[in-house]
Amino acid sequence: MTQRTMGEIVRDQKPLALGPGATVAQACAAMHARRVGAVLVVDDQRRLLGIFTGRDAVRLLAEGLDAKATRVDAVMTRNPTTLGPKASAMDALLVLNDCGFRHLPIVADGRVVGIVSRYDFRAQEHARLDDETGFMEALR
Repeated sequence: MTQRTMGEIVRDQKPLALGPGATVAQACAAMHARRVGAVLVVDDQRRLLGIFTGRDAVRLLAEGLDAKATRVDAVMTRNPTTLGPKASAMDALLVLNDCGFRHLPIVADGRVVGIVSRYDFRAQEHARLDDETGFMEALR
């Protein structure tokens, strides 16, 4: 099986991206409308500043902050881990698995080109991840 690259997976994607001044309420509404679990926070040149996810929204609410008054850049994860478009599906799955992430931004030349989650990968890619992680566990 030929490994797909991140560039192939996100080729036609239009990832949800907002500026740092958007409110958490705006980010949550946009996530709900697009049925996605993350917003990429970008500057005017589409350079990645951070990522805001459903987990961040839950944390914000648990802390009693006001979603309408809190800017997304105040609660986002800054400088998130990213991969480039030439990275393989297995590279992405390993990062998602090892780091416990649900979303992984794809960046080329400092600019956002897409985002992947576990659901973007085929069953064969997940099976290969299981094989590789099982092999590594056996070595320990």
